[in-house]
Amino acid sequence: MTADRRPTPAAETTKGQWRTRLKAARRAIPATSRAAEASALVTALLAKGPELTGTTVCAYLPVGSEPGSPEMVESLHQSGIRVLLPVVGAQGPLDWAVYTGRDGLRPGPFGLQEPAGPRLGCAAIRTAGLLLVPALAVDRSGVRLGRGGGYYDRSLPAVDPRATLAGVVRDEEFLDDRLPAEPHDVLMTSVLTPHGGLRSLVSG
Repeated sequence: MTADRRPTPAAETTKGQWRTRLKAARRAIPATSRAAEASALVTALLAKGPELTGTTVCAYLPVGSEPGSPEMVESLHQSGIRVLLPVVGAQGPLDWAVYTGRDGLRPGPFGLQEPAGPRLGCAAIRTAGLLLVPALAVDRSGVRLGRGGGYYDRSLPAVDPRATLAGVVRDEEFLDDRLPAEPHDVLMTSVLTPHGGLRSLVSG
């Protein structure tokens, strides 16, 4: 009997299969393209700077091939915006600390850089008006596929319902295909991509 080698329909592709595919695609991106996309993300955020004045932004420092850059976080900070970065502890929700500049960082787990200042607790996420959430992909309905650690899954339920949840992905990772979702998944309300900028996913 000949094995059925038909492609797996997107709706039937598991999270693990999606992660394998997306990580492989990211590894194949030339360094020059990654740098150009990181710069474009900074430009897209700076365009929103006036709207962010007086707000708190939960951001992240990328690890490996994640979209973004230290410059993205620094640009927010230099614009006078209060920036919180995640602090990874036990298997519970993320803790948070204020980003005060590159000199105020220290090594954390999983290759992360974390602020060395006081920890504000898990509830600090609720003070943010904008959350920049790392993702492997986001679909048009707002389903986010993370790396599988579950830290953001345990943290996002505590956000202010009025906050903007922006999944940060490459343009090719903003998908028309539906990603697999589970009842506990918190939907993104926006997506941030290098060339598309910050776009709302909430239909009016």
